[in-house]
Amino acid sequence: MSDDNSIFIGNKPFMNYVTGVVMQFTTKNAGSVIVKARGKFISRAVDVSEVAAKRFLQGAVDVKDIKVDSEEFQNNEGKQIRVSTIEITLGRK
Repeated sequence: MSDDNSIFIGNKPFMNYVTGVVMQFTTKNAGSVIVKARGKFISRAVDVSEVAAKRFLQGAVDVKDIKVDSEEFQNNEGKQIRVSTIEITLGRK
């Protein structure tokens, strides 16, 4: 389900994710990287994508696609909840 070029955003320090994105493009020579997040981490995913593309990989990488969706699942109490998701695809120019 998850491919090599996906970065899942969570609780780690912000720069860990930016470094992960930059490393995918530089050391693994990836053509594109997908930054994925759910719920409260969506804003962090946007920030990670923008910092990576505009500060660290300026002129080399662009935002190619943004997909917004939602997932429904049961929480620990058995209640159905819906959580928003985002996938930001960064690609080489």
